[in-house]
Amino acid sequence: MLLVDAVSTFVNYLERERRASPNTVSAYRRDLTALVTFAHARQPASRKGKEIELADVDIYLLRSFLGSLQGGPGGGGTKPPEAATVARKGSALRTFFKYLRRQGVAKTDPTETLGSPKIRRGLPTLLHVDAAQGVVEAPETDGSARAPKPAEIARDKAMLELLYGSGLRVSELVDLDVGGVGVGVGAVRVVGKGNKERVVPVGELAVEMLAHYMNVRDALTREDRPNRALFLSNRGTRITVRTVQNLVKKWGTLGAGRADLHPHALRHTCATHLLEGGADLRSIQEILGHASLSTTQRYTHVSLDHLLKVYDGTHPLARRR
Repeated sequence: MLLVDAVSTFVNYLERERRASPNTVSAYRRDLTALVTFAHARQPASRKGKEIELADVDIYLLRSFLGSLQGGPGGGGTKPPEAATVARKGSALRTFFKYLRRQGVAKTDPTETLGSPKIRRGLPTLLHVDAAQGVVEAPETDGSARAPKPAEIARDKAMLELLYGSGLRVSELVDLDVGGVGVGVGAVRVVGKGNKERVVPVGELAVEMLAHYMNVRDALTREDRPNRALFLSNRGTRITVRTVQNLVKKWGTLGAGRADLHPHALRHTCATHLLEGGADLRSIQEILGHASLSTTQRYTHVSLDHLLKVYDGTHPLARRR
């Protein structure tokens, strides 16, 4: 089987059977297409112009491919990418060949001995309680030259409440439809990664903000452009991820003096505050929609840092130091 055909088969599987998100499919297609291009460039002169067979891909080719991304032998890149980028491409290769092995297309898996760069993960960006409250209340104190419409203010407050109060991913937020919001029961139905659906609890304040927004949402709709999306742009279309990112940055600057704030930071903050408030990891995992508990456990490090600060500031023995 040709390598290019194997890539096409795998991408088709991701789209139609696994129902992966468009971003995931695009990332796999891009990484594996880069492998095909690299393999063609590495062919000896005697085979130039010929298609690469799947059987021609071995551990040495894969190592050279990843090495080229880091500016190593066979690549010569002027600006090596982050270790996380190289690790992601290595993960794409492993997933690709595991699929081929399961399907009986590949006889061996050359990624079995493929190494991966170590990734140093820093603590996630988060806000303390007062700062988080300042952000979600910021739309009431807008100081911009163009005062937003009441419907925009209501929309932004509802979105901020869901990002911080329920820990939604920004992609989940923009994909919400009017029919997926149960204001009366205090929950929203979201579709997360891997097309997995879950019901997320919504706090009382968020319920109030959502109810108020629903009452004024018609001000953002257009008769010639009906839309079932919950959150609408000023043009009456479904609001985009980029727009939400810009709005979070705007309100983060006004409400907490944080021009670097992004939607995922509000999700991190939600998880950390739940943990500090006594929520167990399994419950937080369900709320956030993490596939693995190990992902949720990352927040224990953040909480430990908070506890140490509390201890140092309150315990008599700590104050003697």
